[in-house]
Amino acid sequence: MTERGQDRGNGGLAASMSLLTSLLTRPLDPGYEAAARRRETEGAPRRTVGGSALLAVLAVALGVLTVTAAVTLRAPQPAVVQARAVLEEEVRQRSLEVSAAETQLAALDTEIQSLQRAALEASDPQILARLAVDEAVSGATALEGPGVRVTLADAADAGESDVDRRVHDSDLRVVVNGLWAAGAEAVSVNGLRVTGLTAIRSAGQAVLVDLVPLASPYVVEAIGDPDRLETRFAGTPARDHLALLRAAYDITGSVDSVASLLVPAAAAPTLDRAAPLVLEAQEEET
Repeated sequence: MTERGQDRGNGGLAASMSLLTSLLTRPLDPGYEAAARRRETEGAPRRTVGGSALLAVLAVALGVLTVTAAVTLRAPQPAVVQARAVLEEEVRQRSLEVSAAETQLAALDTEIQSLQRAALEASDPQILARLAVDEAVSGATALEGPGVRVTLADAADAGESDVDRRVHDSDLRVVVNGLWAAGAEAVSVNGLRVTGLTAIRSAGQAVLVDLVPLASPYVVEAIGDPDRLETRFAGTPARDHLALLRAAYDITGSVDSVASLLVPAAAAPTLDRAAPLVLEAQEEET
């Protein structure tokens, strides 16, 4: 270091020490100290005991008023409580009405299907047989028979933040696709029918099947020949995926043959578009 550098270093150190010494020996600001001396010189009256007590009473009163105002503002008003109760009761009533309407809709759908079958059975039994096959493939009707049940469950000690140790929507998709590849005739997840239009995805930590949130354990059931399904499923990537989940993340998975399974019908699809039906007779005439 040059002499100039040493001088600048020594000067800065001396200035710092002088400032520290001044703070230790004279903690009061010179301006405040001068005002205090002038007050004593002019003989300004000191604060009396009564004044101090009055100041304390005023401080307590202000504190009480502040707390009272805060509690009053936070407390729910009677009108707000009453309005909330009315809304809650209305939600309950509407939920009951929706449930009743869904039950009535299901009964009407069953009645319509019965009338359609009766009409087709009398007029064209071949169309009725084809309709039964199409309904089974599309998931419009419930199916019952032997099959395979695949159960997936989160790790036993998985916490809220242990995302990797929970079953994901992608895991369910792998299992469902593996069962389809193995020859399953119908598949359901936690009692929800899976068709070609079914979406299995996630929203946060919840797994959704057609917008219905599901929770662990996840039970995937597939109707078909149990021996054939289990053998073919073992040859798909889904079986290796289950082994990986168990070894790496302690996610349990089991594949069991079941003598009788009931796969429910899927929800009625929403009609997006339609086109007029052209009969063969009309085509021949044209």
